[in-house]
This record gives sequence, C-alpha cells and structure tokens, in this order.
Amino acid sequence: MLSAIVPATGQNKKALKAENEALKRELAALQARLDSIKASESVVAVDTVVTDVPSEAKDSPALSDSLLDIWYRQRLSPDFQEPSEIDMDAVHFTSKVSDEELMRRLQAMNAYITIPFNETVKNYMVLYSEKMPRHMQNMMGRSLYYFPVFEEKLAKYGLPLELKYMSIIESNLNPVAESRAGAMGIWQFMYRTAKLYGLKINSFMDERLDVEKAADAAARYLRDAYSVFGDWNLAICSYNCGSGNVNKAIKRAGKSDFWSIYPYLPRETRGYVPAFIGAMYAFHYAKEYGLKPADVGMPVAVDTFEIRRNLHFKQINEVVGVPLETVKLLNPQYTHDIIPGNSGTCILNLPYFWTGPFLAAEPDSLYLHRAGELLNAQVLKNIEESGGETRIVYKVKEGDYLGRIAAKNHCTVAQLKKWNHLRSDKLRIGQILYIYRR
Repeated sequence: MLSAIVPATGQNKKALKAENEALKRELAALQARLDSIKASESVVAVDTVVTDVPSEAKDSPALSDSLLDIWYRQRLSPDFQEPSEIDMDAVHFTSKVSDEELMRRLQAMNAYITIPFNETVKNYMVLYSEKMPRHMQNMMGRSLYYFPVFEEKLAKYGLPLELKYMSIIESNLNPVAESRAGAMGIWQFMYRTAKLYGLKINSFMDERLDVEKAADAAARYLRDAYSVFGDWNLAICSYNCGSGNVNKAIKRAGKSDFWSIYPYLPRETRGYVPAFIGAMYAFHYAKEYGLKPADVGMPVAVDTFEIRRNLHFKQINEVVGVPLETVKLLNPQYTHDIIPGNSGTCILNLPYFWTGPFLAAEPDSLYLHRAGELLNAQVLKNIEESGGETRIVYKVKEGDYLGRIAAKNHCTVAQLKKWNHLRSDKLRIGQILYIYRR
C-alpha cells in the first residue's frame, strides 16, 4: 500500500510532470475513442435516472451513483436477461453437449463444494454457458479486476475460492447495484447485516459499495454460515434468504441437505445454488464454448493510497487529471464524492498509471484546490445532517401515481409529499421528484 502523498522534487519531479502530460494526451485519445463507442451503444432505461434534470440536481450524489450504475448495465449487452426474470421451472433448455459429457465435466472440476447433476442444475449450466454469451464475456472481463480481490479475502478465512462466483448471481459484478429490497453493492448487503459485520454506513460513505471491505464481510458471513450448517450449499443458500428461512425449510423437510429442502425454500431462493453452479461451470469451461473476457474498461492494476485529509473527487480530477468517472468507478463507497480523511484514514483507489501524477502533485495544490467551495463547513454540515440519506432523482412517467412511486421506492405517499412539498396527489409527466433513502 502506498502512503498518502510523497512530493517529488528536482529532476524527478520534472520527469513525473512530463510523464503526466504524456498520459493526459494518451488518455484524451482513449476518451475520444470511448466516446465514439458510447455513441453507438444503446442506452438502457433506468427509472430513477434521467438525462433531463434541473441544474440543481446535476451534482446530486444519487444521480452520480445512478449514472455509474448505467455504466455497468450498458455493458450487460442485449442478450442478457436476469435469471430471476426467467421462469426456470417452466423452461427446459437443450444443449449441444450431451448429458454424459456435462456430468463428466462437473466431476472433472473437482470443486470443493458438492455440485450434483440434475435437470435443474443442467438448465442453469446451459443458461450461463450457451444462452447469453455476450453477457458472460462481459462478466469475465469484469472478473479480471474483481476476482483476485475476492480470492484474497476467501483465502484469508480459509474458504473455498469457488465462492467468488456468488458475486455473479448477487450483482453481475456491479459494485453499485441496489435491489428492490434495499440490498446494496457487489455482495448485496442489507443495512442491518452490513452493520452487524462492521461495514460503515454514514453520511459520507457506504462500505457496502467498497469492493474489498464488502468482500471481507461476505467471506466472514459465509464462514459463520458454514459453522452453523456444516454444508456449503446450505451456507450459500442462507446468504440469499437468511439462516432463518433455511432452518424453517430443514424443519419442514425433516432433512438437512439442499435438494431435500429445495421445495420448501422461498421461490426466489430455489434457483440460487443451481445458478451458482451454472456460473461456475460456464467460467470453468469458457474456452470450450468460445467465451473470452471482453474489454469492459476496468483497470486490472490499481494502486491504493491512504488519505488522511478531506479530499474531493473534483480536486483529484482537476489537479491530477484523473477522469472524474474513473475516480467514481473505483471508489463508489464515497457517496458524496468526498473522501472523509479528517475523520480517519481512508483508502483511495486509482489506476496504476495515475500513480506517478498523483504522487507528483503538491499536497497544498491538491488539498487546497477549491477547498473553500467543495469542502467548506456548510457543505460538510449539510451532508452530516442528511444522516446518511441518499437522494434519488425520479422523473415522472406516463401511468405514474404517488402510490406506485412510493411502493417502488420503499417509502410512503406522505413522505413523497413532504420531501417534494406537494399539496395534492396530482403529478405531471416529466415532473422531477426527490426521494431519500438510507
């Protein structure tokens, strides 16, 4: 780990600045290429994100997070459909590979976790390996960045490395994913569970979105679940629906193996273990299906810096030159684009090729740049008084009414009216509403 900032002097500093200028020119060329590619991509519609928003909302942290979520979603590709949106009990996929060969391949994987072969498992094996190739190649591209982090955390607690594939099922490797129930991050922690496992959630940060810390918490949860059930399939299952639901299913089935309790599990949980097996199989035999990691724009090599003073993402962008989108992409846990170093050491992640320019920046020029505007006492006070709430910018669509919007965003009609100073229930298409979530 690199320390906060070590100013360079003399000839070394001159060389670093020259390198910085060269990197900026190269980045500008790459950005131009990326912009041309983006222009040809189809835009994925997301209810809580709008491109036509009032000027006062454009710097909203919630909107920034939502735009980052679009970045991930756009890379899912048109052939992707959430397995949870497919009635996997009703479909029956056929494969170009015989059942005998599928069984042989599963056995040859020699996984630490028991992976039996049956029609349910086969369905998910075919789904992940044959039915959505572009999506899988995007997942493989992201995995080059995320899987080494997960493997390190799992190994730390002596857990099977195969558990890393759960992140595919949880979030499609999207660190800013949010479920309808309010689970957040790449490992989809609910608020209370996150707090129980030591993840900080306050006005300035949500460590459910911190890739390393969330992975560490997930590993500890799985370690604890295995100590309770003594079976990895049940431990994995409990991660999705909670140990209470697994225990209820065990009592109703009178047995304690996954396939015996399968009919008694919540419907959305039944496919979780088979989906996990399907994703693991597709990754393991990617070559046989012609699947290769796609270039998804994720930097494989990242440096970490200890930050001990408040620092705004825009200061990094404007002084060092790191694109703002890159800083957000690698540090989504800072929900207001502010690294709260004054309250304790915080970690900043940057692509390795920005290490030199970052270290070359003079501390005062970095930390004092626009500090009176970006980090003044009133700005910090407003964030602290928000109590860790995130503001969602919602654009009213045809067919919307307050009750539907409230249900979709897990709040009440009264709260919607209070937050938006509404005196009646009438809405107009295109109207902007603000929604606050913890």
